[in-house]
Amino acid sequence: MMVNSSAPTPQRFLSGLVEGVCESMRNFAAKLVKIGDIALGEFPLLLAPMEDVSDPPFRYVCKQHGADLMYTEFISSEGLIRDAVKSRQKLDIFDYERPIGIQIFGGDEEAMGLAARIVDATQPDLLDINFGCPVQKVVCKGAGAGVLKDIDLMVRLTSAVVKGTSLPVTVKTRLGWDDSTKNIEEVAERLQDVGVKALTIHGRTRVQLYKGEADWTLISKVKNNPRIQIPIFGNGDIDSPQKALEYRNRYGVDGIMIGRASIGYPWIFREVKHFMATGEVLDGPTLAERLDACRTHFVKSVEWKGPKVGVFEMRRHYANYFKGLPNFKDFRVKLVGCEVPDEILETLDRILVEYEGLVN
Repeated sequence: MMVNSSAPTPQRFLSGLVEGVCESMRNFAAKLVKIGDIALGEFPLLLAPMEDVSDPPFRYVCKQHGADLMYTEFISSEGLIRDAVKSRQKLDIFDYERPIGIQIFGGDEEAMGLAARIVDATQPDLLDINFGCPVQKVVCKGAGAGVLKDIDLMVRLTSAVVKGTSLPVTVKTRLGWDDSTKNIEEVAERLQDVGVKALTIHGRTRVQLYKGEADWTLISKVKNNPRIQIPIFGNGDIDSPQKALEYRNRYGVDGIMIGRASIGYPWIFREVKHFMATGEVLDGPTLAERLDACRTHFVKSVEWKGPKVGVFEMRRHYANYFKGLPNFKDFRVKLVGCEVPDEILETLDRILVEYEGLVN
């Protein structure tokens, strides 16, 4: 009886099967966007750091609805060194938020290096530097977007932070100071050279503030620069699943950072993911879901900040959570004017009863 030597033996079959599985795993791993050793998925959605917005209570509801990576509000390096209470409180992070980045800003190399050491001790997953905030009180101190006037200083500040921490360091910045200084390609190369592991680019200059339309063409040029090997995330004007998919396909970025569109609408993350996966528009949140998110946000706010501050700072969010509800003025006045947590929770319950059947 002749034996077919080309027929696979059990050993060959198993070996081939194992190699096939390994190859599939390697291909999958190659598709994952990573910051250092932090794997974020194939196309991560990032929650932007927003002053007076992206605190732990807000981050909690965004994480529930699909944010892949979140950042704290930006923290002053000088405030951390002085042990300022407000700056220190912003270092609070929780395990359910991971991966989570702490963002710092400043214009002094020594202060930034020392602040990096302080952040390192709190053990977030990464440390982000803000070179993009356009607010005058930050810019006039030579910090945030103010650093865009001096690229050499930006590089020195970044290097000081990289040397001061064991964490992966990332940067969020803008295209440049104004139309004549859109030097983001040079910035990206130089920041990568001093050890930055990812870069988020807001598609506006500092002079534009938040006006006009974000220009993603330069973001795309950075991403397609063969010298750039780190992830490039785009930011600016992403306010719908359709635009998120369009910008991903058109500009080729590694992920998208969403800011203002998430305020009072944390569902933007799940809606983007669903549309990218299926091409279908997911139904918006029901009234019950809106109330549940608002209630959770409120309870977390009171727990973290205390009743007085928690109640006060939650007031800025109600209009966004209940945007579009007809004849909502009386409820809004009640929510904003009330100082007792239990009464606010009761008001939220009454909203459900009042609007049930009138809206989804």
